[in-house]
Amino acid sequence: METDNKLLEKSYLLSIYKLQVESLDLHLGLSTRSALDLADSIGDEVLGSADALERLRRNYTGHVLELRRINIELTCKMIERNMMLEAKETALVEQRARLASVSTQLSNVEAQHRQLEDQVEELSRKNSAVKAEYDTLRERYRCQDLEFRRVAERGLQLLKSIMRMKIEAAEHRNEKNERVRNARVSKELRKATRRPVGIEIEPEEAKAKEQQMAGRAVPEQESREKLWRRGLPSSVKKPTPAESGSGLGQQFIPLTLEPICGLSRSLFDFRLKRGNSASGPSEDHYCCVPSCTAACLPSTVSDHKEAHLSEINAIKFSPTSSMVATGGTDRLIRLWSVAGGHLEHTQTLEGATGGITNLDFDPSGSHVLGASYNNVAQVWRTGNKKCQEILTGHADKVTAAVFRSTRHQAVTGSRDRTVKEWDLCKGACSRTISVLSYCNDLACCDTTIVSGHHDKTIRFWDTRAPSCTQVIPVGGRVTSLSVSHDQMHLLSCSRDNALKVIDLRTHNIQQEFRAEGFQCGSDWTKAVLSPDKSYALVGSADGTLFLWSMETGHLERSLTGVHVSAVNAVAWAPSGMYIGSVDQCKKLVLWR
Repeated sequence: METDNKLLEKSYLLSIYKLQVESLDLHLGLSTRSALDLADSIGDEVLGSADALERLRRNYTGHVLELRRINIELTCKMIERNMMLEAKETALVEQRARLASVSTQLSNVEAQHRQLEDQVEELSRKNSAVKAEYDTLRERYRCQDLEFRRVAERGLQLLKSIMRMKIEAAEHRNEKNERVRNARVSKELRKATRRPVGIEIEPEEAKAKEQQMAGRAVPEQESREKLWRRGLPSSVKKPTPAESGSGLGQQFIPLTLEPICGLSRSLFDFRLKRGNSASGPSEDHYCCVPSCTAACLPSTVSDHKEAHLSEINAIKFSPTSSMVATGGTDRLIRLWSVAGGHLEHTQTLEGATGGITNLDFDPSGSHVLGASYNNVAQVWRTGNKKCQEILTGHADKVTAAVFRSTRHQAVTGSRDRTVKEWDLCKGACSRTISVLSYCNDLACCDTTIVSGHHDKTIRFWDTRAPSCTQVIPVGGRVTSLSVSHDQMHLLSCSRDNALKVIDLRTHNIQQEFRAEGFQCGSDWTKAVLSPDKSYALVGSADGTLFLWSMETGHLERSLTGVHVSAVNAVAWAPSGMYIGSVDQCKKLVLWR
C-alpha cells in the first residue's frame, strides 16, 4: 500500500514537472519569435523609416501584455494545482488513518477468530467427553431397564403367587371351618340322640304380646327366632287352649332326631348367610348413626388447620360425625376429632405407598379405605396406625375407593380403565369390570355400582349382572359422584363447570346447577349432597364454595375469603352440623 502511494506521488510530481517545462518552452518560443521579429523590425528600421520603429514598439508592448496574461493564467493554474495537491494529501492522510484503523480492527478480529477457534476446539473436546459419558449412561440405562423389567416380571409373578396362596389359604380355611362345623354338628346330633329335648310352646296371649314386642327386638334375635320357629317340623302341633290353660300355659314336647337336625342346619345356614363361618368371628355391630332432619347452612369458619405437608386431595366424615379424615399427596391419612366446632389431630395412619386420591369410612366408622397413586387401595383400622390390607391388581393409579353395605366389600376404580369389586374377608378381587374410559369416581347403592368416567359419561353396573345396565352422558369429564342417603338421587360434578342431579329411579337428569364464577379446578374435584338432600355443595378453582338449593335450583350462597387456591374436595357431616373443605395449599377448613 505504501509503494502505491509513493508511485502516485512520483507520478504527480512528474506531471507537474512536465507542465512547468511546457510553460517554459512556450515562453522561450514566444521570446525567440519576439526577438526575431524585433531583429527584423530593427533591420527594417535601419533600412526603413520611423513608422517601422513605432510598429516594433507596439508589437513589443503586445508581446509583453500577452506574456503577463499567460503568467497570470499559469499562476492561477498553479494555485489550483496546489489546492488539489493539498486536498489529495489530506485525503491520503485520512485514508492512511482509516487504513491504520482497519488494520487494528483486522488484528482484533483475527485475535477473536483465533480465540473462537480455541473455544471450538475446547467445546469439541468437551462434547466428545459428554457424548462418551452419554453413551456410557445409555448403556447403563439399557442394562438397568432390562434388570427392571426382569424384576417387574418377577414381582408380578410373586404377586400372582401371593394372590394364589391367599386364595388357597382362604379355601383351606373354609374347608377347615366346614370340617369343624360338620364335626360340631355331628357331636351335637350324637348328644341329642341320647336325651330328649323340649320346646316351649307359648299360649296365644303370650304369643300376641311377643309379636307386639318383636318390633323392638334387635334384627339378629328376630331372625334367629324365625329360624327357630321355621326349624320346627310340621308334625309338632301347637297346644290347644285347654292344654295352654293348665299350669303356666307352657308345655314341653319331645323331639326326634330329624327335627333337631333341621333346626341345627337352619341355625348354621343363618350364620353363613351373615358372611361368617361357624368358627369365625361374629359380624361387627354397627354404631348408631345420627339422623339428620334438616342440615344447617354453613356461614362461618369454625376452625382451620394446615393439615398436611403438601396438597390435600380427599376429606371424609365418619358415620357418627365425630371424626373427619383427610388424605394428601404426602402419603399420610390424618384423623381429626370434631368436638365443639374445633379440629384436634388424633391419629396419623401410616404405610401408604403413594399419594392419597380418595377416602371412605365403612358403615361402622372403624375402618378407613384409601386409594393411592401407587396403583393400590389400602385398609386401615382407626385404632391401629399400620395398614391391615393392601388391595393390589390395578395397573395404574387408583382414583376411587368406596365401601359397600359392609366393611367386608369394597369397590375401586382406576386409570387403567377397570372397576374392581373386592371381598375383604379374603383380600381378593371378586370381579373386574373393563371400561372404555378410565374412572374418576365411584358411588354404591344396594345392588348398583355407579362410575363416572373421563369420556363424559356415567355408567351403572348391576352387581348381579355382567354388563353395564345404563349409560348417561353429562357433557363434561366427570370428577365426582355423590349418592343421597335415601339412594334416590345422584349428584355429579363435571369439567363443563356444572353440577347435575340424576333421578336414580328414572335415570334422567332432573336438575343442573351453574353459577357465574364457578369453575371446576381439576379432574378430581369432589361435590357432595347434604344429608337431608336439600343442598348441593362444591368448591371452585378460585377457593370459593358454592351452595345451591335443591328445592329452588338457585344459588343459595357462596363462601369466600378462607381458601386462596383451588378447593379439591368438600364433605358434609352426616349429622348436618358441619362441612369440611380442603385445598391445594394444605389447608383444612371446618364450617358451621
